[in-house]
Amino acid sequence: MRAGILAGAVMAGLLATTAPAAFAAPTAADTAFKALYEKEWAWRQEELARSDGPEDDTLAPRLPHVDAASQEKRLAYWRDVRKRLDGIALKDLSPEQRVNYQVYRDQIDVLINQQRFHEYEKPFNSDSSFWSNFNYKARRTFIGAKDYENYISQLRDIPRYFGEQQVNMRAGLKRGFTPPKATLVGREVSVSATVDAKSAEDTLFWEPFKKMPASIPAEQQAALKAEAKRTIEGEVKPAYATLLTFLREEYIPGATDTLAAEALPDGKAYYQAQIKEFATVDLTPEQIHQLGLSEVAKIRAQMEEVRKETGFAGDLPAFFAYLRSDPKFYPKTEQELLNTGAWISKRVDGKLGAYFGWLPRSRFTIIPVPPDMAPFYTSARGGKSAYLINTYNLPSRPLYNMTALTLHESAPGHSLQGALAEEQSGLPDFRRYVYISAFGEGWALYCEYLGLEMGMYDTPYDRFGYLTFQMWRAARLVVDTGIHHKGWTRAQAIQFLHDNTALSDHDIEIEVDRYISWPGQAVSYYLGMLAIKDARVRAEKALGPKFDIRAFHDTVLSMGSVPLPVLQARIDQFIAEGGRDPMPVDFQKEKKGP
Repeated sequence: MRAGILAGAVMAGLLATTAPAAFAAPTAADTAFKALYEKEWAWRQEELARSDGPEDDTLAPRLPHVDAASQEKRLAYWRDVRKRLDGIALKDLSPEQRVNYQVYRDQIDVLINQQRFHEYEKPFNSDSSFWSNFNYKARRTFIGAKDYENYISQLRDIPRYFGEQQVNMRAGLKRGFTPPKATLVGREVSVSATVDAKSAEDTLFWEPFKKMPASIPAEQQAALKAEAKRTIEGEVKPAYATLLTFLREEYIPGATDTLAAEALPDGKAYYQAQIKEFATVDLTPEQIHQLGLSEVAKIRAQMEEVRKETGFAGDLPAFFAYLRSDPKFYPKTEQELLNTGAWISKRVDGKLGAYFGWLPRSRFTIIPVPPDMAPFYTSARGGKSAYLINTYNLPSRPLYNMTALTLHESAPGHSLQGALAEEQSGLPDFRRYVYISAFGEGWALYCEYLGLEMGMYDTPYDRFGYLTFQMWRAARLVVDTGIHHKGWTRAQAIQFLHDNTALSDHDIEIEVDRYISWPGQAVSYYLGMLAIKDARVRAEKALGPKFDIRAFHDTVLSMGSVPLPVLQARIDQFIAEGGRDPMPVDFQKEKKGP
């Protein structure tokens, strides 16, 4: 059932693609299409006051306008872009640009749907928020004085920005379009931390000023610090105080009690659009739910086999209880947890050459999740420059999960994939810097599976940790659709994960609240992994002895971030080309020697 449902959904309506001719001159349609997406991309960066590019790019000098008028302007602009895309005939595009066209068209459709359903009226959830974005900005690398000046300019813009967000949230309150109240309990704590700080130096916003680059003269450093202090204490803290009052007295008490996305205004269409955004395929909630139940049953049988291998005499629920409660499975210190992640990641480094021909130039670091974020944060998160490990509540951080977690979040998962995507200089920016959940999370989950082949799971308990993580993502298919389509309660969702995984109860509650407040996102992981695994099986079967695992992985990662149908079409091309590695010829010569 799995392959049939997924393959049918992925391949439906897929554009026909063929291998591009070497050095083919661009067609007139290519030129028109490129002009359209380059203009829109530049407009998008300016309109949203951001730079979707290398992480050392200079900060924008302002925050985006998020008022209703600006949102309507964006909707009109993207609808016009979509109309112009419809005016470009696919047959007139070169094969390479046909691929870009499908990726870009899906991206524009997502942007239109976000505006159409007024997603901006619900600008935070249990996982992330508009105010927590500053957690990342304050901890980024500041290169020179211009970064500091723009950072202070953004701080000055917070009162206006927060005011517009609160107007939008009131509009969402009025029509019953909010995150469920159950997921908002305690979420204002991260706001009150700023309000309660005694001085600017005690806030997160002061982080960049603790150690400034020596290239900035001492006198200029002092002036920047003085201006930042005035801004934080005179403008930022009052804006946070106003937001805190709004959350405590108006927003959280007035939030909807209903959990299901389908119960929101135009809910069925909204939830289906969320599934399409995150999964990039046209599966119904019921199809996803049934697929999830099937996968859960399969993984549960595998868990039983590993339980027997450990010699544990009780049944599976008793084994879960044992894993959750025995202190030997848990780190005694924060440093032990960090060290475990670091050791696993360095072991992986020694194995990557056998599975990848093309590795990124950039490196990632390992850091603990900042304490102001940790209580509501997931167990870890990875990106191009950092693998963040959550050291909060150590009795909820089992070491038997760390191998799967590290493979997912660092290398060969998110850190490696994200770095390679940015290094694909021949791809348009909308493929290098926009993250598509089904592709990125599917790849990271596939990397947990790849750990079996790499010999990374040393003990039966490590392998059970791997199966727990596989089960966790398969169960998401059931839980997300259960909540948002079938009307499950929060308690039902928590119980389902408790009964089918060895995740800690703390992690389970954090995760369920994330699924409740972020409809559709959770289904992307397992569907993405299945698409990659199915593509690999297809290539292995078709190519036989010609199949090279390094060439397959290089092909997948050379794409940037794409919808699953585009991935499947690229593997069809990979097969047609005889399994050829997409690495540049010069790079292959350098790697393989004379």
